[in-house]
Amino acid sequence: MSQTSKWAEDDTPREHQPLAADRRKLSYSHNKVRKRLRRLVGQAIADYNMIEEGDRVMVCLSGGKDSYTMLDILLQLQRSAPIEFEIIAVNLDQKQPDFPEEILPEYLESIGVAYYVLERDTYSVVRSVIPEGKTTCGLCSRLRRGTLYGFAESIGAHKIALGHHRDDIVETLFLNMFFGGKLKAMPPKLLSDDRKNVVIRPLAYCKETDIEAYASYEAYPIIPCNLCGSQENLQRAEVKRMLRDWERQYPGRTETIFKSIRNVAPSQLADRELFDFETLSVGREAMSDAILPIIKTVSL
Repeated sequence: MSQTSKWAEDDTPREHQPLAADRRKLSYSHNKVRKRLRRLVGQAIADYNMIEEGDRVMVCLSGGKDSYTMLDILLQLQRSAPIEFEIIAVNLDQKQPDFPEEILPEYLESIGVAYYVLERDTYSVVRSVIPEGKTTCGLCSRLRRGTLYGFAESIGAHKIALGHHRDDIVETLFLNMFFGGKLKAMPPKLLSDDRKNVVIRPLAYCKETDIEAYASYEAYPIIPCNLCGSQENLQRAEVKRMLRDWERQYPGRTETIFKSIRNVAPSQLADRELFDFETLSVGREAMSDAILPIIKTVSL
């Protein structure tokens, strides 16, 4: 059995499945999307070796549909995974006005997960720096990321799990292309700049529509973000609308774009750091043409 199938299999004995979702009879649609999410998360973990034996995984929980789903699926997979690893949920309370502080602790205690709530007033910092009406996401994410990275190191968490899904990754690709002049997205697995943290995105293969459906079935206590979520003119919102229009006109386009991120041909782009265009010559090409038939003959 492959590592992917070991991660994605769903044959754990009932007595080892304590989550609420496993204690009740699921509807056909609910169970179908649950199994699909389990399979895709398991496949992503196996493909990128996201979680290893003995890892302590810090699951960042914002109170949104994505992070709830990520935590839920990881807990399910933990019980049938081919390795042993630990899960710790962490929420960053950014001191936004009217933030319901009791919701996440009550939910996490109800499912028996170890957790921390960090209190950092990044809301005031963002509001004092960013002019009214301007996009706050950039500064907010940097402050949040720095806090979470530092905390992960302090508790010995070897991996930091973020809830970005396939659609987030494709949106980021176009954001960087359209507004940053860079061909980059979000990798499923990333080593931080200081080389102290490994960031993983277990939902990398999952569609947002599946996550939305699953979150609705599970009735998670969603906490809206009133810092950036209310900004209607965000560049990401524009890209999201563009992709949704494309998807309606050409079903499957988003998945095809995502596949292209995993199937890169550096020699067909123009980055001189990724491919040696400078020394490329007819002689090199002729040599390659001469060697290729020999390689094919040997392989036969």
